[in-house]
Amino acid sequence: MTSLALLTALAGVTTVSTLYLVGQSREAEAQTPVPVTLATPLAATVLTAEELGDPVMAERREAALRPRQTLIELVEDLGANRSDAALSLKALYEADLVDPRRVPAGLKVNAYFRGDGESAQLASLSMSNEAGKQIMSRRMPDGSFRPLLLRAHTEPVARRITATIDTSIYETALSKGARDQQVVDFARVFAFDLDFQRDIHPGDEFEMVYEEIVDERGNHVRTGDVIYAAINGKALDKAYYRFTPGDDGMTDFFDTNGDAATKFLMKTPINGARLSSNFGYRRHPISGYNKLHKGTDFAAPSGTPIYAAGHGTIERANRYGGYGNYVRIQHKNGYETAYAHMLRFGPGIRSGRRVRQGDIIGYVGSTGASTGPHLHYEVLINGKQVNAMTLKLPTGRKLSESPEILAEFEQVRAGIDALRLGGQMMASGDSDTAIEPGDTPPAP
Repeated sequence: MTSLALLTALAGVTTVSTLYLVGQSREAEAQTPVPVTLATPLAATVLTAEELGDPVMAERREAALRPRQTLIELVEDLGANRSDAALSLKALYEADLVDPRRVPAGLKVNAYFRGDGESAQLASLSMSNEAGKQIMSRRMPDGSFRPLLLRAHTEPVARRITATIDTSIYETALSKGARDQQVVDFARVFAFDLDFQRDIHPGDEFEMVYEEIVDERGNHVRTGDVIYAAINGKALDKAYYRFTPGDDGMTDFFDTNGDAATKFLMKTPINGARLSSNFGYRRHPISGYNKLHKGTDFAAPSGTPIYAAGHGTIERANRYGGYGNYVRIQHKNGYETAYAHMLRFGPGIRSGRRVRQGDIIGYVGSTGASTGPHLHYEVLINGKQVNAMTLKLPTGRKLSESPEILAEFEQVRAGIDALRLGGQMMASGDSDTAIEPGDTPPAP
């Protein structure tokens, strides 16, 4: 069930990582994992005896790979002789832990040496080319090098942001410590309720609780899921909780009553766009005549992904007169959506294919009768275009219709609210917005 791992994990944290001793075959992780408690510095752990006994102290030297520099040149620059540098890297290459052809500039490499001065001997190498994973090559008693892979023990932690919007949710959230992905996910929660270009105003308030995956030292490893999203503004006052019903396994966001955020159709099937022309009569930018504009235009950079507004079947995906590259999707109950002026179609998009809400169906362009890159978006009911921005769309799932599932949701909702009210989480980048026990959050 969504977020139960997080709720459980916050009760206690165990700082244990897993060390894989990689054999000289090409199966880099085929060996049985050996648990290692990181009670000593990583350098000491790397340099323990083969049976991971007492640590051996060593000197650490660090450098970053320069453009057009090879790894062997870097290791030699750190003080290793040519033979040791070659043998230590060969162990990593043969275990498929490092591809020497795809090593990025800026990669940080740590070399550990035993001895003093020029007589110091390379004991191990350590580098990380992926968050939460450390790659090592360690000298064995016979002088050979053995590859090791250390995967950090990770835990989900909750981060809470609550703020008043100055310019945009994006800029405000990033200034509080959120990352791009969390802001995108937050916006998607409200994609059915809000046009973020028109409906968000300075002074509106928002709250976000999201998971962040960290290692045993608290360092960021990767972003996690948004589990709570709320907006208190002029256009909308609403809060949603992430929940996966046990009957269908379809994760969605639900309000406090258990009504899904997901609607029948998305209000804006594109992210980060500016509404450039409304539905209604206007002076046509090309013909110059007053004419009914039967859709809504969203200006966006060429190549911006366009999403299917709802589940359905593609009726057509081809060049269509002044519409340029055009897709029309048939939905239930007489609804259709149309997307025009695309640069190109999405992968596999063709007539007759079924698509799910949120699938990429194409990319913003300026094909057909168009003066610049934008999406022309139409909603049709029984073949007639209607204003998508004012349309009251059919609602999504109501958990109240399934009492057992509603009870599951209420349990998860209470757990998320406990996180919001508890003292475990600090607002990223701003300790002033941390919730202390006894504080009352804004009403959804």
